[in-house]
Amino acid sequence: MSRTYRRRCGRVATDSGWKDDSGFVLLVTLVALVVLSMLGYTLASRVSAQRHRENYIIDYQQARYACDSAMKYAIATLGDIKDLELVSRPNEPDFSDVFSMSDEEYQALLAKWAAQQGLYGFEQYGDVCDVNDINAEKKRYEADMESGEAGNDLNYLEYSGEEAEAIDLNEVTIRGPYGPVWPLVTEAVELEIGSAKVKVEMEDENAKYPVGWAAMNDPKVRREAEASFAIFCEWMGLTYEEIDTLREEAKALSEIKPFKVDFQPVSVRTQVNPVTAGSPARRGRRARTVYKTETVTPAQQLSKQTKDFAKLLHSSLIDTETLARPTLISETRKESALKYAGVWGAAKVNINSAPRNVLEGAFAFGGNADKIAEEIIQKRREKPFKNIEELRQALLMYSDSIGKCEKYITTTSDCFVIRVTATSGVAKASAAAAVIKTGSNIQKVASICD
Repeated sequence: MSRTYRRRCGRVATDSGWKDDSGFVLLVTLVALVVLSMLGYTLASRVSAQRHRENYIIDYQQARYACDSAMKYAIATLGDIKDLELVSRPNEPDFSDVFSMSDEEYQALLAKWAAQQGLYGFEQYGDVCDVNDINAEKKRYEADMESGEAGNDLNYLEYSGEEAEAIDLNEVTIRGPYGPVWPLVTEAVELEIGSAKVKVEMEDENAKYPVGWAAMNDPKVRREAEASFAIFCEWMGLTYEEIDTLREEAKALSEIKPFKVDFQPVSVRTQVNPVTAGSPARRGRRARTVYKTETVTPAQQLSKQTKDFAKLLHSSLIDTETLARPTLISETRKESALKYAGVWGAAKVNINSAPRNVLEGAFAFGGNADKIAEEIIQKRREKPFKNIEELRQALLMYSDSIGKCEKYITTTSDCFVIRVTATSGVAKASAAAAVIKTGSNIQKVASICD
């Protein structure tokens, strides 16, 4: 093509209004690339999300299987535990008032206990430890403990001969009635089932305040039951409006099914030979009706009530969110009213394992609740009570009050809650089940899965 022709073509194109299309092509290319990038990103996101969902489903199935398997194992092995022994704690801080302590007060309690056991403040006095001056250091620290100036120091030294070993009070825990931290009956068990990590805990449900007491409609004890529930709620920091709301909910619950603590044997008459299609009565003949009378024992009635209230107290009829509201959250503790509330239908409180707020609620049915609770807390640290008669003999001046509360208290626990948590990958599955343990016999009351 000659130069003259190219010029002519270019001039013709210019004269007809055409423009150089290189910029237009570049713009179209950029738009196409952006669209393709968006399509690629969307496709990759959907593929990734689908893969994540599939992996989560697989992880959850594994966690769910591990959780269910661990629950069955825990219930099966619970029957092999003959006696749940209480430990002696004469020189240890008691767990009874931990719920009402701020984090500063709790640390001060640990510090005081550390001083009594030979653990003395070190960091507060510098980085020099002269083993020849241990006694002077001890006296100085004890003086600061009495004045309260050493209450928040978390680092301590344990003097043993000529060596000093640093300890952290954040790792020190106050033992419960069975040894582990309240309300655990045994140390938490951690195991692996397949790819899932499982944690199994068992709690003493008789060590908690039975919320079912608030649903009693017996006019003879209604006033005492309201006072008992109010004492517990006030200890846990609930407002009067919140207490009144919970009372109204409990009253509505009692109209559906009243809560009882005193059962008597009941005779039930049932028909043995019900009328069927081929019976003589169907053919116009007169049949003789046969009845059978059975006696329902108090234990059977209590077991049925426990099952019913385990379901009712976990329904929307009771606002458990109010009870679950945290009263304290720190690195080592989490406190709320729900932690101390029995919502699985237990009817009695174990005086050997219940904290102060629960004890005072139980003895509100007889009077002198605060004094009796204090006596129990002090005496059971050395030796748990074997039975209620031993309690009455130990607290003779309060025997009348104890007698009025006898059907609300016990010295042994038979209602326990097993909690299982399983994690696999990013999935988590949990379950809780209430069981009644009578010797080696285990009866599952109710369970909740999440």
